[in-house]
Amino acid sequence: MKLHDLKPAPGSRKAKKRKGIGIAANQGRTAGRGQKGQKSRSGGVKKAYFEGGQLPVVRKLPFARGVGFFNPYRIDYTAVNVETLSHRFAAGAEVNPEALVNAGITHNSELYIAILGNGEINVPLKVTAHKVSAAAKEKIEKAGGSVQTIEVIRGHRRTR
Repeated sequence: MKLHDLKPAPGSRKAKKRKGIGIAANQGRTAGRGQKGQKSRSGGVKKAYFEGGQLPVVRKLPFARGVGFFNPYRIDYTAVNVETLSHRFAAGAEVNPEALVNAGITHNSELYIAILGNGEINVPLKVTAHKVSAAAKEKIEKAGGSVQTIEVIRGHRRTR
């Protein structure tokens, strides 16, 4: 078998429909485009976002309130509840961003951590985080632990 012997399988190639050739072909005269109008004429199909000359929604979006606004000074915190800490750490353990990553609570030690007071804690822990809620601080200290905060660098955004 050589290159000049290659041929497509019988019936795999269909002839192109020749529209507008004659009435007998059933695609003559209007060639399947219907009667008059913009879509019946050559080049008459407009782009998907064209709205008849009106300013398209796509171009209005940047002006919509709040869309595309980026606050470089916003600080994203990863929330961790005291209930999670009591389940994952033994008594007297040090809880800091690295320890939270090792325990599988967060995925990145570079993120800012906020300790929240949801749930109960009954083991004394040494907690070090960027932000601690008043309720969480009260519960940790009541259980015999201590709380220390890490300074947050303003203007440096850490994101997930």
